[in-house]
Amino acid sequence: MTRASGTFARLAIPRGAALLALSALAGPPHPVSAQSGADVASAYRRAHEAEIVRDFAEMLTYPNRARDIEDITRAGLYIRDRLREAGAASELLTLDGVAPLVYGRLSVPGATRTLGIYVHYDGQPADPANWTHPPFEPTLYSASMEADGEPIPFPEAGEAVDPEWRIYARSAGDDKAPIAAVLAVLRAFREGGVTPTSNLVFFFDGEEEAGSRNLGRYMDLRSEVLDEIDIWLFFDGPAHQSGRPQLTFGVRGSMGMEVTVYGASRNLHSGHYGNWTPDTGNILAHLLASMKDEDGRVLVEGWYDTADPIGDEEQAALASIPDVDPLLREELGLAWTEGQPETIAERLLLPALNVRGMTSGNTGALARNVIPNTAVAALGIRLVKGNDPAHLRQLVVDHIEGQGFHVVSEDPDMETRLRYPRIARVTGGGGYPAARTSMADPFVQQVIGAASRAADRAFGPGALVLAPGMGGTLPLYLFTDVAGKPAIVVPVANHDNNQHAPDENLRIANLWYAIDLYAALLTMPGGV
Repeated sequence: MTRASGTFARLAIPRGAALLALSALAGPPHPVSAQSGADVASAYRRAHEAEIVRDFAEMLTYPNRARDIEDITRAGLYIRDRLREAGAASELLTLDGVAPLVYGRLSVPGATRTLGIYVHYDGQPADPANWTHPPFEPTLYSASMEADGEPIPFPEAGEAVDPEWRIYARSAGDDKAPIAAVLAVLRAFREGGVTPTSNLVFFFDGEEEAGSRNLGRYMDLRSEVLDEIDIWLFFDGPAHQSGRPQLTFGVRGSMGMEVTVYGASRNLHSGHYGNWTPDTGNILAHLLASMKDEDGRVLVEGWYDTADPIGDEEQAALASIPDVDPLLREELGLAWTEGQPETIAERLLLPALNVRGMTSGNTGALARNVIPNTAVAALGIRLVKGNDPAHLRQLVVDHIEGQGFHVVSEDPDMETRLRYPRIARVTGGGGYPAARTSMADPFVQQVIGAASRAADRAFGPGALVLAPGMGGTLPLYLFTDVAGKPAIVVPVANHDNNQHAPDENLRIANLWYAIDLYAALLTMPGGV
């Protein structure tokens, strides 16, 4: 394939840019236009589709791995300046050696409700060797690669934009698209004389993909403002696998562990020592098999005991979620799924234990006639509301000990090797817990109403899916459990966006829906 033309050069970031007056956006506490905020945003989008696409692509040119401080700072400055241009007061919050956080605020005279809007602008690492195009050179396609789309030039101002086009670049789907949509809505409101019905606080995280380790510290820097927030909206995640829009009211927590088992003190020739020295790969395989049965049920004692039950509203929502399992099995080539006949929506409400990777020697052309002295498994654990990460970690350790292993935290010395026939080193843990907000919360009900109206408008009556939880992990618990505020996830990306993987992408139609949805949320009734 040939690379698309129209690769974007970065805009120079103006130094000392003056903070735009808030009054440019804030006016009377109700829209002065006869049209609704959603109507104004939709009209603005139709008139500026090519410019919005090109602005989004501009943002995607900024490398954004959290640990690369210079790169992530440049990305943060770019977003800060675009927020200022759109009419919000904005600044870059910094801590030494840490990815910055883009903070913004828009105060509305007379508003009695404050919305917190969380987005992260950092992305997963990207190895260019695995991408069809360089990950930070946005490439526009006529359709998805899987649908035989071809690279095309980016549109010029006034040219038509096909909603089925896709932009390929790192963070196109996770998670710069919401920022592009928010900016478009704020610009539309300024041009159309529309005032939000809530005060707005923006928290754009620069290290979510690195675990948001310093997000709590940044929250402390603006604690007096965060106390005023009535509900947090997390603009992240994909739409439902059915293609319908969704709101999700919780996320799973995340924790990683590694288990290493030991054989001889060095690798041994499989001819000279095979059938005599312990086979580490086989030992590890038996240990892992003891953790899960053939149907996917975790066999670690107590694994499911601390999961909180869901409420009546969540039960009703779960029952109404479209059954996408048959379509997903066909799409993914799966003849069976763990826990069947339970659906994917039901399985996401249970803590999960998965093998993320295993090593024991080499395979293919690099395979050698040796018995490796160690074998290692990386475990991925997803927690649900009610689970404590330290408790689940201890359950895994207890299980390993129950299988006859002596558990250590460092490589064993010779005395330990000679004393215990089965040794396992367990490392990792930490992570953060799951979070879930009740659908009965009055602010949540306001959001559901506004999102339902936007979904009905775009997809037809009853389109919005209400999911009690989603499979991914976000730092919701800092807002729900620590700050004590309701927080829900408002996803917009296409479900097949290759999140975290090579050739990540965003379908243009999903960006258009994000603009319509955010406009409805920012002008929903009840705030003034």
